[in-house]
Amino acid sequence: MASPDARAPDQDVTATSVVSEHVAQNIETIAHLHAEAEYRVGRHQRAIEKVTGMLARPQTIYAIATGVVLWVAANLAAPSMGFRCLDPPPFFWLQGLTSLGALVMTTMVLTTQRRQAMRVAQRDHLDLQVNLIAEQKIAKLIALIEELRRDLPSVRDRLDPVAEAMTEAVDANAVVSVLEHTVELTKSQSQLAAPKTPAR
Repeated sequence: MASPDARAPDQDVTATSVVSEHVAQNIETIAHLHAEAEYRVGRHQRAIEKVTGMLARPQTIYAIATGVVLWVAANLAAPSMGFRCLDPPPFFWLQGLTSLGALVMTTMVLTTQRRQAMRVAQRDHLDLQVNLIAEQKIAKLIALIEELRRDLPSVRDRLDPVAEAMTEAVDANAVVSVLEHTVELTKSQSQLAAPKTPAR
């Protein structure tokens, strides 16, 4: 029986042969960016995210509920068994421990979400840059095709306003301004259309 290590080269060759070279290069670039981002994570951040991942499971809820029930039951049954009650009702120690645990877990979750939000923002910024470059390239291609169409004698020359408009790259600032104006206008129209409740 062949070992997994012996089959690994054949699997790699098969995986790279089903995609083209530029697609494989894009996959390698994305994997490199992901690995570089993970490499820059600090030791404390990595430990916090590891603990957060361990706590984000259904077993954590069962463990917390079991611990609370055992704590309450032990402190209620301690006097009848001749032992001193460590945390008599209303269980101030239990309330303090649960509050401290909730504070620590909330801080850990926020720490993990902060790094994830930074990665999402970086990825969105990269997507925006790539989309703007792609839009500029498409506008240039349309301009070249329109120029070729005008120069070819076998093709009837005609005015195409849509194609002429698409030869110019979109101004990102103008799009943002129009989008903000549209959002504000929509909000104003919604507020005017909303029924007013009569004052009592």
